[in-house]
Amino acid sequence: MPSTLILAQVLNGVQFGLMLFLLAAGLTLVFGIMDMINLAHGSLYMVGAYFTATFVTWTGSFWGGLALAIPVTAAVGMALEVVLLRKLYRRDHLSQVLATFALVLLANEIVSMLWGRTPLSISLPESLNGPVEIFPGFNYPAYRLLIIGAGVAVAVLLYVLVVHTRLGAHVRAGASNPDMARVMGVKIGTLFTAVFGIGAALCALAGGLLGPLLAVQVGMGESILILAFVVIVIGGIGSIRGALVGALLVGVIDTAGRALLPLLLRQIASREIASSVGPAIASILIYVLMAAILVVKPRGLFPARG
Repeated sequence: MPSTLILAQVLNGVQFGLMLFLLAAGLTLVFGIMDMINLAHGSLYMVGAYFTATFVTWTGSFWGGLALAIPVTAAVGMALEVVLLRKLYRRDHLSQVLATFALVLLANEIVSMLWGRTPLSISLPESLNGPVEIFPGFNYPAYRLLIIGAGVAVAVLLYVLVVHTRLGAHVRAGASNPDMARVMGVKIGTLFTAVFGIGAALCALAGGLLGPLLAVQVGMGESILILAFVVIVIGGIGSIRGALVGALLVGVIDTAGRALLPLLLRQIASREIASSVGPAIASILIYVLMAAILVVKPRGLFPARG
């Protein structure tokens, strides 16, 4: 098996993992701080992708469309938190699951009415529509390298935000003991809205960046939401570091496994069997990894303190 093929698939896995991190980071903050299971988080990813496609068409610029879609999606997320989700914080998890699942269905229907059922596409920027030679004999798409760079930059910014800023201190205090934080003067309601807005903005960034690689279509948030939940369970609920490590593990295992396992299985089975069984085994490996980690560390690899 060529080493360049393995390296390309690992980079694809890193790129996909970093996009998963953008979703999982917001999801783990909402889950860890608000103790809320939000199944509608994937719908914000879908809405962000649709807004990006629309604004790219209006402005004629990919970067202009993405820059507009991020704050608009953040505003939608904050409005959703204020109007509806805030009422669910003190409800049990079953009520949260049922209510946010209803939001998923509602979001799909609203998107269908506004944009239709036909998938949309987002054109790659001309400057990034080609490969980059990383070293002699190995080229890799420039746009995927940009996604990797954007994911790393967001991870660094989130770390600085959570660990080295006053807002981050309030977030950590609200996660550890919201009642005590409220007594000490932290405006918990405003804090929760801000955290939800940050999570929605990260969803829009992920949806916009993946839009040129995937079809922008109704229901695109459901499948990736499942992987995002796997990520935060592996990494530890409420942990940004855990979300990053878990996302990279899931991204590399899923992407590289789907591409490389069929090639390995062809050594012992027919091409048809290898092509169908390989991706299925790769998908199973993610959940096997999650189960193994939970047996050893029930709270995940890097559980949040508090």
